[in-house]
Amino acid sequence: MAESKQVVIYTDGACRGNPGPGGWSAVLKAGTREKEIMGAKRSTTNNRMELTAAIEALRVLNRSCRVELHTDSQYLRQGITEWIDAWKSRGWKTAGRKPVKNQELWQALDEQAARHDVEWIWVKGHAGDPGNERADRLANRAIDELL
Repeated sequence: MAESKQVVIYTDGACRGNPGPGGWSAVLKAGTREKEIMGAKRSTTNNRMELTAAIEALRVLNRSCRVELHTDSQYLRQGITEWIDAWKSRGWKTAGRKPVKNQELWQALDEQAARHDVEWIWVKGHAGDPGNERADRLANRAIDELL
């Protein structure tokens, strides 16, 4: 993936029960090259898996890239594009002064995203988008392989 400056990524997280066993995945495309990554945890939440998918997808890129990251998670997209700056300015507290959930994952995502020029694109889940459907299948396969 390192040779390419433009990368298209589809990420997804899945959970059986919330919390419950969960999986994450990403499909990375750079020119004609493709890479699939995935993983799973025995006890987690869907939001944690969505965040982990984006973190791991960006982490796998060896150098700074222009990234088009597609996600079906509004939590992920809005968190990284709208909420994170306010959370940081308030010392990782919400507007209601409560600790931000999944803070360590948001911090890791912020660190990885800062290495790249990322466009965060929301896609409707389970609506026939080929990249999203593929990422969904991989995230669920990761859970199957864990169990």
